[in-house]
Amino acid sequence: MVQKAETIDTQFHLDELHAALNSGTFVQVRRMLNALPPADVAHLIESSPPKSRHILWQLVDSDHEGEVLQELGDDIQTEFLEGMDSREVLAITEGLEPDDVADILQQLPDRVIQDVLQHMGEFDRQRIEQVLTYDEDSAGGLMNTDTITVRPRFTIDVVLRYLRRHEEIPAMTDNIIVVNKQDKFIGLLPLRKILVSDPSATVREMMLTDVEAIPANMADTEVASLFERQNWVSAPVVDEDGKLLGRITIDDVVDVIREDAEHSLMSMAGLDEDEDTFASLRKTAPRRTIWLGVNLITAFIASAVIKLFEGTIDQIVALAILMPIVASMGGVAGTQTLTVVIRGIALGHIGRSNRNWLINREALIGALNGVFWAIVVAIAASLWFEDTRIGIIIAAAMVINLFTAGVAGVLIPLVLKRLKIDPALAAGVILTTVTDVVGFMSFLGLAALYYV
Repeated sequence: MVQKAETIDTQFHLDELHAALNSGTFVQVRRMLNALPPADVAHLIESSPPKSRHILWQLVDSDHEGEVLQELGDDIQTEFLEGMDSREVLAITEGLEPDDVADILQQLPDRVIQDVLQHMGEFDRQRIEQVLTYDEDSAGGLMNTDTITVRPRFTIDVVLRYLRRHEEIPAMTDNIIVVNKQDKFIGLLPLRKILVSDPSATVREMMLTDVEAIPANMADTEVASLFERQNWVSAPVVDEDGKLLGRITIDDVVDVIREDAEHSLMSMAGLDEDEDTFASLRKTAPRRTIWLGVNLITAFIASAVIKLFEGTIDQIVALAILMPIVASMGGVAGTQTLTVVIRGIALGHIGRSNRNWLINREALIGALNGVFWAIVVAIAASLWFEDTRIGIIIAAAMVINLFTAGVAGVLIPLVLKRLKIDPALAAGVILTTVTDVVGFMSFLGLAALYYV
């Protein structure tokens, strides 16, 4: 219900803004736009066609541009950043968290990044360069270098007085990070413990030591899984020597989870997870053309199999009518298995110890479903064409194809993963080709043996 209300509210703002834009009352648009939170402004910009979004961006107050920019998708960020020089980029990112600045800078050419960094102060440059050192899809690329640390020998009273010296503490701080003299991570001191502990107790007595820090090179998807399992709000990040580098907070992890979900969904159609809904024709058409070309190749492969049995099809027209049923059932069965397996891979559920069990289960499911629906289709085909033989042929082909679909639905993503190819991107096309080829080959091949 809340989601529906938010959708209606967004559409209301969009209608108001577009009506104001069409009437040329830009002062009203500026006032409406800058009264909204940055995330809502970004959502409205992303929900507008290219011409309107550029006008909206120009009407955003300069004080809010950086906050709005970090909420936009990569494609739109790049679009707006291309029209800025290094000083404008520096001004727009001023005041943002180092990880957010790094995310924005990574949309720029290396030459521009270096130019922006050179114009920064020494302290800010060092923090951002540290984040840029790591891949953007790693824990190091996600981390924020703003941390509060204490030594284990201090008392809770000293820690409280130290905290009060800060004008504010970093957002989403639920723990104070405990380090030794070499800045190596040794534990966490929860704020909830600080507030209720004896002021004379030491940090060493109150801190948690059974918490593992996150290695900077850990993949962001693994980080997200850890946060999900452990219910963390934040977590420390360390280098290979255990030295504290920064921390990751739940807001960044939510972005990873959302992007991963979008990636899985969009990759099934060969699209980028950052695909812009209102991207221009020039950008959208080439991306889709490439994927259509890949699918055309697989379609030719399936057609070539049909061509092998051209003579059989000419003699028995019923085969041409029934062919799509076998291929379609196999495709659906394979897609069901494929979806479960890709999700399992993404969640880290599938490994060497359980993959054989999964293959056996899916093969058995394919065989059982194959037998059940083979009986149904066999009866229907026999009555339809008044030929028992064609019912038996399609039944046998159905069992073969659904069994194959179950096994292929597991093996294809596992093999692709082993080859370091994204299963979400490539598995669907390969599976469709396999089920089409096996479906046509088994159905037409059996028909050729019976009738010719």
